[in-house]
Amino acid sequence: QVRLVESGGGLVQAGGSMRLSCAASGTIFSNNPMGWYRQAPGKQRELVATITSGGSTNYADSVKGRFTISRDNAKNTVYLQMNSLKPEDTAVYYCMRQGNYWGRGTQVTVSS
Repeated sequence: QVRLVESGGGLVQAGGSMRLSCAASGTIFSNNPMGWYRQAPGKQRELVATITSGGSTNYADSVKGRFTISRDNAKNTVYLQMNSLKPEDTAVYYCMRQGNYWGRGTQVTVSS
């Protein structure tokens, strides 16, 4: 059974940084594309960043140049490094594995 567990969320001031982690189990992690999505109150879930099994990345325009997705296949973990955070980055952040597998999410709150 595929299991994804996010961690690293919390409260940070605008301009600050935060790193999210997503630990995967029950899957051949290295073979699968992974992604981070987010959902703000009253809004639809949206793509933040994705990374292929080969390490190619893709970002939403709103986070380009500020966020970096990476993966450590030895640790079955995908990361999201978030810099220069803005209040509009406040959301629940979800880890996703190809095949529509989702974690429960971690709250990120950016205060102004």
